Amino acid sequence: MSKSIENSVELPDRAAGRSGAAGAASAGSAAAGFSRRAWLPVLLEQGPLISLVLLCVVISLLTPSFLSVRNLLNVLDQITVLGIMALGMTAVIIIGGIDLSVGSVLALAMMVMGWLANTAGLPFVVAIPASILVAGLCGLVSGLLNVVMRLPAFIATLAMMSVARGLANIITNGEQIVGYPDWFTALSIDRHFGFLSATVGLFVALMVVGFVILKYRAAGRSLYAIGGSAEVARLAGIKVRATTLAVYTLCGALAGVAAVVLASRLDSSQPSAGTGYELDTIAAVVIGGASLAGGTGTVLGTAVGVLTIGVLRNGLNLIGVSPFVQQIVIGLVIVLAVGADTLRRRNAA
Repeated sequence: MSKSIENSVELPDRAAGRSGAAGAASAGSAAAGFSRRAWLPVLLEQGPLISLVLLCVVISLLTPSFLSVRNLLNVLDQITVLGIMALGMTAVIIIGGIDLSVGSVLALAMMVMGWLANTAGLPFVVAIPASILVAGLCGLVSGLLNVVMRLPAFIATLAMMSVARGLANIITNGEQIVGYPDWFTALSIDRHFGFLSATVGLFVALMVVGFVILKYRAAGRSLYAIGGSAEVARLAGIKVRATTLAVYTLCGALAGVAAVVLASRLDSSQPSAGTGYELDTIAAVVIGGASLAGGTGTVLGTAVGVLTIGVLRNGLNLIGVSPFVQQIVIGLVIVLAVGADTLRRRNAA
């Protein structure tokens, strides 16, 4: 009788032992599951920076000249134009938009500045602001087509891309403008403090301002709110239409600033300049972790994306890879970046 009772009813110490073992096993499996769930978001979040570091390591092993001071300074000079344009594109993508016209707007701004300075004879203190103003107006028109006429941002900016490129060619009948003063070209050549040109300094300053606005100012938080849900942002009191117009205008104006920098680097204005830049600009922002769905993106991430494209192009050139193959490589990098964004959003959900 006592044995049957003992077999049918577990003693407290046995039950506690078994439950403790089961609890330890479940806790261990839970910890393992948590660790797997914990490292994946971190890896996806820091993926752009990790990829940039690995890319630098691989290229430095393939070509020792990559890590030379002269080459690294060249990389900084080469990414300046793309970086300034990507800063404006970051704001556009955060609100859930897109701007395909930045390359053509850059060309138009270059031609306006060159025509005003070299043909019309106006001083550069007038020609440069005028070119940036024209670029900003192009962005404003794109924003109006999107906000007022309700055209999708893709269509509105695609139309502006065609119009701006046509106007850039009309100004000089497709001919380039050359012969800028030495002080203007020196902005991108002369190095201050031994390493920093004026154009690179401008790029860094704009990035710092953009970082502060997106990180610490109400205007920056409004962009994320609009990208998350424009209707919710409107109900929260955010002026969605006005903010959208301001973002597209800013993106166009920054394309104008990039046009001035590129004209200084090339010592000329060319109506064909900026061809394909819109794709590189979008790629840099996406590689940096921004989502094309809107609501996410950072200036630091964009800087990493710009550096990634700059390092990749520079390294492939040093290795001797064909420019056509470079386009394929950049395309694959974009696919990986978008795939990482998709995984990040699925994991967050």
